[in-house]
Amino acid sequence: MANLKEFISVARGEKKADLLLKNGQLVNVMSSSIYPASVAIHKDRVVGIGEYEAEQVVDLNGMYICPGFIDAHVHVESSMLSPSQFTLATIQRGVTSIIADPHEIANVLGMKGVKYMIDASSKLPQNMFFMLPSCVPATSMETAGADLKAKDIKPLMRKDRILGLAELMNFPGVLGRDEEILNKIRATHGRIIDGHCPGLSGKDLCGYVVAGPSSEHECTTLAEAREKLRLGMQILVREGSSAKNLEELIPLISKGNSRKFSLCTDDRYPRDLVEGYMDKVLAKAVALGLDPMLAVQMATINTAEHFGLKSLGAVAPGYIADIVVVDNINNFDVDMVLKSGKVVVEKGKPAFKPVSKKKALVKETIHMKPLKIDDIRIKATGKYANVIELVPDQIVTKKAKAEVAVEGPHALSDVHRDILKLLVFERHKSTGNVGKGFVRGFGLKKGAIASSVAHDSHNIIVVGVTDEDILSAVRQVSKLKGGMVVVVGGLVLAELALPIAGLMSEDPLEEVVKQVNKLDAAAKEIGCTISHPFGTLSFLALPVIPELKLTDKGLVDVSEFKIVDLFE
Repeated sequence: MANLKEFISVARGEKKADLLLKNGQLVNVMSSSIYPASVAIHKDRVVGIGEYEAEQVVDLNGMYICPGFIDAHVHVESSMLSPSQFTLATIQRGVTSIIADPHEIANVLGMKGVKYMIDASSKLPQNMFFMLPSCVPATSMETAGADLKAKDIKPLMRKDRILGLAELMNFPGVLGRDEEILNKIRATHGRIIDGHCPGLSGKDLCGYVVAGPSSEHECTTLAEAREKLRLGMQILVREGSSAKNLEELIPLISKGNSRKFSLCTDDRYPRDLVEGYMDKVLAKAVALGLDPMLAVQMATINTAEHFGLKSLGAVAPGYIADIVVVDNINNFDVDMVLKSGKVVVEKGKPAFKPVSKKKALVKETIHMKPLKIDDIRIKATGKYANVIELVPDQIVTKKAKAEVAVEGPHALSDVHRDILKLLVFERHKSTGNVGKGFVRGFGLKKGAIASSVAHDSHNIIVVGVTDEDILSAVRQVSKLKGGMVVVVGGLVLAELALPIAGLMSEDPLEEVVKQVNKLDAAAKEIGCTISHPFGTLSFLALPVIPELKLTDKGLVDVSEFKIVDLFE
């Protein structure tokens, strides 16, 4: 701490503090108590609790003083916002720190993408800490834009704001003692490793934990969370856009074990960010019956201590003055936010402008061979096909068998039975790979929708009725240098450009949401019956989520973990 003598002098009341937050209710996460207090701040630090003289005094009139909120695990790319626009959208929700896993952009651009995220977030009024991606690509059954090895991540492991290794999804590789996976674990030099082992239990779970992963955000049942808690894992209770586990897991949390729990979102889509962020997660936790103090601890000190952020997570002398002032601890409506002692949100509105837009060095990421109509056609080699069947409001799918429509040598979409063509086009290395399949559940009657957001390798994925519209939609995504489109009769009804790695926009949240709403309305206009068509579409290429998925290499039976034939 620079100017140590000065801090001591101010803390003792010998010199004026820079700022005094007066007449507040301090939510003290150290003592688990709430009481009337004033907080003195000097430069970037909290220096004292009590009555102090200060250059500036702000009377809080009984509002609550909380530590800045921390999201324990989030993929910024899922917001479709650049780092600066993400900060602008989320700091006003009281989130002063996030633990980000940039594996989405890493699947497109490798370490170049990771370094972009680090550099683009370096001067923002929000701490963006990073966990280095551990599984790029997620599997060998898809083509990603990069293949990160232990030697690639090792040089960054000791850099500022790098906390450790991100979600270790390849738990079969850990248990099988895959040498490259073990080398990535060794490359952490004992730093934090985030876990990702849904459903793992018993001795296999012990084998996974002994390898180093110390947290888990994939718990979906009480039994799973209880077993992992008993083995010492930090349970990151997820309440995001695509997965919501808060209601299921809250009954496990008690005063005796609560410090082993943190809150995270994992993914927060643009429309949901408009409604709120960690403030809304906290409010929901309290509404479900969780003690407000425990909830705040799970969004602050618990996470800070787990990740070794020694100066964050509390309002106490010597801690960085990352502070959120809320009008109550039921709804957590944010009135004021301080970042490193500076007011960045006043009366719930940002008091700063985002970093000036710079030309991103990560924009030219669509590399495809010229497409022809023959690339779209599916040759019928049988009467019955394996069909991906959507499960409402879930990212899991079912494996179904169905008779498909055939005309001449080709299989077609069948709108009467809602069996539509689904294709994935490799867009990183111009391989010409096209994965071809069928999906049931979208409800389209005409046209096509396409996107360059397709977890985790983010190739271009498209579902549609006619080959001509499918081809038009993919070409338009390519023309945008990445994005989302709805096409009918060769005309673009709606689109959203995502030029940063084909994943993110440079526009502010409000503009992105406006375009997303237009996309959803256009999808509904052509018959789509699901509420989040592009979110659903994005997970149909993820071959680690059961049961049937499609990549650029073909149809993947996730339970057998292999590529299978489309036709029987």
